Amino acid sequence: MEFSRRQGLKVGLFASVSALGVALAGCSTGTVGGSAPAPSQAAADSFPVTVKHVYGETVISSAPQRVATISWVNDDVAIALGVIPVGMPKNEYGGNENSSTAWKDAALERAGAAIGTAKGPAQYSEVDGVNFTELAKTNPDIILAAYSGLSQEDYDKLSKIAPVIAFPKSAYGTSWQESTTMIGAALGRSQAATELIAATEKTVKDQGAKYPQIAGKSFIYGNLEPSKSDGVNVYTSADNRPKFLASLGMVLAPVVVAAEKGADGFYVQWSAEKANELESQVFVSWVPDAKTKDSIVADPLLGQIPAVKKGAFLADSNQALTLAISASSPLSLPWALDAFLPQLAAAADKA
Repeated sequence: MEFSRRQGLKVGLFASVSALGVALAGCSTGTVGGSAPAPSQAAADSFPVTVKHVYGETVISSAPQRVATISWVNDDVAIALGVIPVGMPKNEYGGNENSSTAWKDAALERAGAAIGTAKGPAQYSEVDGVNFTELAKTNPDIILAAYSGLSQEDYDKLSKIAPVIAFPKSAYGTSWQESTTMIGAALGRSQAATELIAATEKTVKDQGAKYPQIAGKSFIYGNLEPSKSDGVNVYTSADNRPKFLASLGMVLAPVVVAAEKGADGFYVQWSAEKANELESQVFVSWVPDAKTKDSIVADPLLGQIPAVKKGAFLADSNQALTLAISASSPLSLPWALDAFLPQLAAAADKA
């Protein structure tokens, strides 16, 4: 199944600066189009480097100097590894007044490359898909799309601009760890990527341990739309949302494990008429506003989901927080923990 970027966001979607600092500990960054040594990496990887992905493999002959990105996550990873993109997409969903995010702005400001300044990255809209024209204007020597829904046609067209790092297997199915590993290799910063993954995982684990009621609880992460016969999309183990909850020690509900067998993609559709069969201790979702959560609880079908019925239902309406977890990255996850974990613990308390 192919997705436009907007469709991928709708179906695919679904704090602390000090925690963000942990993930970036020791990581110095440079100005746009340049870089500085990343954590504990005095020397860069040797080139050429070959990165395998769904459309084959890309050979990078020398360390990239001008990095452009598409989709989400890829720009976060590059910045966290000490490389400021020359071009990156605007955050139309979950974005702030800079068409960016709090976690990205903090890292860019730390690097002296804030958006809107001479040293900051250029931004382009992706509301209608990959913005080939504006991306090409940044004159990149590599394009990062490790987390994306890039089609073969898009890949071929982008490859005429610069070498492209596409996703490894499934559209929007790349874990943030995989994205970091692939991008680290492409930028000649493999050791820095390994350290960044370890630091981010430790932050998530340490913060999650403060809420012992979460550990071991079964969960379903899904998108619920009241009054629709097909009003349930349940995210599979291939999606970053369940991966995040699993990293906190939670367990994907057996009903989802069974339903995802043979599924192609990061979610499965579930009939609202069978919503009562979605058995789990906790149900996590995202909603456009608090009123929608009330509608779900009151819905004659969706309200019969066991966890919803018990009140063990987390439905967050903060778009930035939804983005931080849905398109998770080494920058976004540490930022999200302070706001998300108390809500998750409150739902677990009612399980």
